[in-house]
Parts: sequence; C-alpha cells; structure tokens
Amino acid sequence: MTIKVGDRLPAGTLSEYVEVETAGCAIGPNEFKVDDLTKGRKVAIFGLPGAFTPTCSAKHVPSYVQNIDRLKAKGVSDVICMSVNDAFVMGAWARDQKTGSKIRMMGDGSASYTKALGLEFDLTAKGLGLRCQRFSMLVDDGVVKVLNIEAPGKYEVSDAETMLRQIG
Repeated sequence: MTIKVGDRLPAGTLSEYVEVETAGCAIGPNEFKVDDLTKGRKVAIFGLPGAFTPTCSAKHVPSYVQNIDRLKAKGVSDVICMSVNDAFVMGAWARDQKTGSKIRMMGDGSASYTKALGLEFDLTAKGLGLRCQRFSMLVDDGVVKVLNIEAPGKYEVSDAETMLRQIG
C-alpha cells in the first residue's frame, strides 16, 4: 500500500556514506533509522529512480541544492534524497552534485524502505531492476504532511519549487 498524507512513516533504515568521522559515525557507509532522522523535526524527503541518471542529476537534485536556504527559512530541518543505490554510489553522487552538507544523499540499496513506502517502480524490463518512483514529501515528526508522486517518466511535481509553494 502506498504511503499517503497523514500516515506515519514506516520503520526502516537508509544508508549514507560519511566522509568525515564524527562521534558515532565512522568513515564509510553508516545506517540511520528513519525514525531518528525525522523525530521532532520537519524534513523534506525526495526519492528518485537512480544516482547519475539524466533527470535526477540535471534537474531533481539541483532543484533542492539551489533552494536549500529557502526550505530552511520555512522551517525544514533537513533535506534527504533517497534512491535505490548503495551508500558508496550515493556518496560519489553527492560529491558529483556538490551537495556538501546541504542534502543528505541516502541509499536504499535493497529497496526495502522504498517497498515499505509502497513507492517501488519495476524497471527490470529495461535492465534497471527495482527502483524508487520519483516523489517528494514533507514529514513533520514522522508524519507525512505533503506528498507528491510523479507519474512514470515525469518530473513535474516533486521539485523543490513545488514543495516551497506547498509549505507556504
């Protein structure tokens, strides 16, 4: 069943490649519970089919990088990009996209969290396997407040500008 506005996010984990060691986070892939990422916070999460893919790299991620200050001004604590890729790929893509500390680039390597959200997209026939549908959501303390799910092959409602209009 697909997640919807008003739902609490399901439990699960996403992985992030950490470049600089900190207390509790070693260099390399680290697992983070989605509950911990969203507890007591307003978080924008956007998902996309794959790292280094044309629309994702040329439009989707840049829309959030370019609008990070405007999102933060509206009370968004963090912005998370998730994709069915491993943490190593997401880390390399973060460097390529120059996301720095602006966007957390998190992997769902086995698509388990994508499935829990009901947002899986089967591209096996095209040689790409199971992927994440393109979407964006605003989550407040673990509850979905805004949700935009794109039709297959589209990029019309999951960009940062749409999110900004929706959160006032």
